[in-house]
Amino acid sequence: MPKPRPKPSTSPQTQARFAQALGLHQQGRLREAKVLYAEVLRANPRNAEALQLLGVIAYQSNLHQEALDLIDQALVIQPDNAYFLSNRGNALKELGRLEDAVASFDKSIRLRPDYADAYCNRGIALHAMQAYEQAMQSHDRAIELKPDFPAAYYNRGVALQDMGNLEAAVASYDKAVAQNPGFAQAYANRGLVLKQLGQLEAAMLSFEAAIKHDPQDAKTCYHWALALHEMKQLDVAIALYDRAIGIQADFAQAHYSRGLALQQMAQLDEALASYDQAIRFKPDYVDAHSNRGTILQHYQQWGAAMASYDQAIALDPTYAKAHNNRGNTLQERHQIDAALASYDQAIALEPDYADAYWNKGIALLLGGDFARGWPLYEWRHKALESTHPQRQFDQPLWLGQGSLQGKTLLLHSEQGLGDTLQFIRYAPLLAAQGARVVVELPRALMVLLADMQGVSQFIEQGQALPAYDYHCPLLSLPLAFGTTLDNIPAPAAYVRSLPSKRAHWAATLGAKAGLRIGIAWSGSTGHKNDHNRSITLAELLQHLPTGPQYISLQKELREVDQATLRANPQLRHFGPDLADFTDTAALCDLMDLVISVDTSVAHLSAALGQTTWVLLPYSPDWRWLLERSDSPWYPSARLYRQDRSMRWAGVLQRLRDDVLKLG
Repeated sequence: MPKPRPKPSTSPQTQARFAQALGLHQQGRLREAKVLYAEVLRANPRNAEALQLLGVIAYQSNLHQEALDLIDQALVIQPDNAYFLSNRGNALKELGRLEDAVASFDKSIRLRPDYADAYCNRGIALHAMQAYEQAMQSHDRAIELKPDFPAAYYNRGVALQDMGNLEAAVASYDKAVAQNPGFAQAYANRGLVLKQLGQLEAAMLSFEAAIKHDPQDAKTCYHWALALHEMKQLDVAIALYDRAIGIQADFAQAHYSRGLALQQMAQLDEALASYDQAIRFKPDYVDAHSNRGTILQHYQQWGAAMASYDQAIALDPTYAKAHNNRGNTLQERHQIDAALASYDQAIALEPDYADAYWNKGIALLLGGDFARGWPLYEWRHKALESTHPQRQFDQPLWLGQGSLQGKTLLLHSEQGLGDTLQFIRYAPLLAAQGARVVVELPRALMVLLADMQGVSQFIEQGQALPAYDYHCPLLSLPLAFGTTLDNIPAPAAYVRSLPSKRAHWAATLGAKAGLRIGIAWSGSTGHKNDHNRSITLAELLQHLPTGPQYISLQKELREVDQATLRANPQLRHFGPDLADFTDTAALCDLMDLVISVDTSVAHLSAALGQTTWVLLPYSPDWRWLLERSDSPWYPSARLYRQDRSMRWAGVLQRLRDDVLKLG
């Protein structure tokens, strides 16, 4: 709104009162100014300026209908006052009467063609009508009339931003802040556009400038935090989410995003509390309900997780992510058919939902339906939650089609070491088809697998690839071979330890006296199910009978296990001396039995043909299937599964009993 202008009145006293009111108004002391304008009107009811300025105060107080009524009264007295008409347009704009607002601005401009403010406000109304080109023209005319008009540059930037002309929008915001270095909202919008352009560093500087000039702008704090979040600077992002919440306690989006960052940092209790706060302030916050469910699922509070997903779906039946997450919980509860139904619902809602296809594939594999499971497992490369996105190769993917005779096939490792050890078994079968097999491997397995049957050449990951005709990820080989439960290639042993390493470790271990058992009780902390699959050394040792000699096969030792190891000197631990998997393989071969949780040691031992007992959580990885105590992948493996109690005590008691039977 334009600044109020004093008008002469019939009485010097009334004129003085009007001037006093105007001064208070310009200082922002609206209540006091309103009282004095009312006194002026009592003395002169036809003082159009006082009526109009009372309308301005009503507008500034968000009383837009009252503002319109007062300005209309002023216009009865002065129907051709361009200022009044422009302010009337502003009130109409706020009331949502956009066409009437534009008409009022147009009349104001006809009366005063050089009225830059009217053009600018007209542009805002046209923008609200999504008439972006006309809005731009109006802002451009305002700038022609008044080149030093930061508000016009700002609103022009908003129009350009909504039109998708992002670089031009940044340039317009630059003009606005150049003319008004304290223009916080222009800095804030500039930051949003730069973030959209992927210029995160520049965006953060713009958000920082906005907050400098308006420290109480919770929304800009939030967007600054989002930029940091996207840059993986989670600690700093959380601090800014906290700042936004400190300014606006009921800022549901900030609570939600804070929860998301905490969840990504594995601070799950705090994340859950943040989601609860988001829901408290926005009970229909679908994402918060769904994400809350994923944390409860992590804690295996499946009933509570299902309730969260069901609430999300009740709020938005088309929310595919909640259906997918619901399927994951059902899968963990071994309710495969119900899980498949949830995945199918997610896919029906979003036909290109990669995570739902991938999870459906895992459920089918877990249930032993390999024929339907392998094709869907290929979606892992496109899934957002996948840690193994699809790589780009120069040559085509081979999935069993076409002859390999005389062709070079590049196999590449894509997941963990255990996965590589499990599926390298297909290499000899490919060689038997006439292929020259080249395998790209992580460094840790290069020496161990160097003499693998059927492989012509190994390449360390990160090194230049040789020429090849086709490529195939190792975990796509079961699909390529049409693998079912009945035809899994399961040789008794297909990996060999090095004789020199066996001799070295035999000498290190010394003469064998009685049963010798190798143990591995924890895997990589980065594994998404590690909290369920790994156990502490103390819990394992508590159940192992005395008598056998126990050898640690762990390379890395967690802090929680160090005191236990020191208190049990009879357990021999060689972690620092295990240079690579050739050492671990040699130790496995020197054991009478290997006991391991679901980690690479279990795969290594079983691939060597060693007697291997695998401890599995109630919700196992798909490759171990459900319920059975043997593995069709590894003839020498025996599986020890948690029951529905999801506790290790019963598993370890059965293990103890079976060790005692070995003598």
